[in-house]
Amino acid sequence: MNPVFCGCSKTWTFLSKNQRNYRYHLEKLMPFVNIKITREGASAEQKARLIQGVTQLLADILGKNPQTTVVVIEEVDTDNWGIGGETVTVRRRREHKEKH
Repeated sequence: MNPVFCGCSKTWTFLSKNQRNYRYHLEKLMPFVNIKITREGASAEQKARLIQGVTQLLADILGKNPQTTVVVIEEVDTDNWGIGGETVTVRRRREHKEKH
């Protein structure tokens, strides 16, 4: 068996050829979408609509099975998200001051 790096546990593990084939087919059959947004008050309803919309988009455009489509939404604090060398928090403050 050949060692394969497992990103989920960040370790090397030994997988048989059948296991590698199974993993390959799972990845091909199960689309995984990761949406990252800043933590600025998206409601549970809005996030549910995002999940439904992305799932439907994959079905409509790529013919993916909605029952096997995985969508994850990660909310990131604005202090932990940078654009153009500054945090979103700093940008939001500046934009707010410029408006008022």
